[in-house]
Amino acid sequence: MIDHSQACRWCGQQITESSYAAGHDGAFCCEGCFLGYMSQQRSLHERDVSQSALVEALAAALDARERETGMHSKRVACHTQVLARYFSQDDDWLQQVYWGSLLHDIGKIAIPDSILLKEGPLNEQEWSIMRSHPQRGYDIIASLPFMAKAADIVLCHEERYDGAGYPQGLAGDDIPWGARLFAVIDTLDAMTSDRPYRLGLTFDEAKAEILHMSGSQFDPRAVEAFVAEEALLREMLEMKCVMTAEAYSSVEIHGADGDAVVYDHMKAHRGRGYHA
Repeated sequence: MIDHSQACRWCGQQITESSYAAGHDGAFCCEGCFLGYMSQQRSLHERDVSQSALVEALAAALDARERETGMHSKRVACHTQVLARYFSQDDDWLQQVYWGSLLHDIGKIAIPDSILLKEGPLNEQEWSIMRSHPQRGYDIIASLPFMAKAADIVLCHEERYDGAGYPQGLAGDDIPWGARLFAVIDTLDAMTSDRPYRLGLTFDEAKAEILHMSGSQFDPRAVEAFVAEEALLREMLEMKCVMTAEAYSSVEIHGADGDAVVYDHMKAHRGRGYHA
């Protein structure tokens, strides 16, 4: 039976038999406000889908331009989520970390092919241009209101904990937290990926190097999370040895606490290694 002493949670009008509608949490609201709420939720969902599709398309375009068949951007974005979730379950922040990690190298779109795709070593002038890619990436996406924190990760993903990075030479807590987490994963992926001039390192070899650089290149807390999530990261990293550039599909991987977490992985095929 409807309690007519109750008022609509949104507009404040008294509830009547003809205007009553129950929200998903059982709160009292009038039919007009309830329908407006449901319409807004559909619009928000459609917006989120469109925003995600745009970000994924930008990342795919960059990987294609760099001739990156291993989908490096998608991989490091998924792996960075492991470290991010170690510290927070805030969906909005996790989304920003994912987007920032996914688009970390988007500024390379503005780098000439003669430099970006050069097979030999870069000279000092070419390195100067290459090092401009974080700022260029930031300039590309900072104007998008829904990617403000992601843009900060793009700008700072080449900074080092000891201040020896670029483009601003930031150190310690001045570097966005998401960028500090991403730095560990990006290095892990780079070290364990094959390059034209060398084979990738094993996970254990890469781990030893990351531990060695804790406090210099990396935030010790980010390295702590890397060690804590080692089993999950090791399992996820093994997938890239059998990756193809086909679409990702979801898979459940069980962490050390037994909880299942859904991640994206690529379909398997024969082959080994992709450079980061």
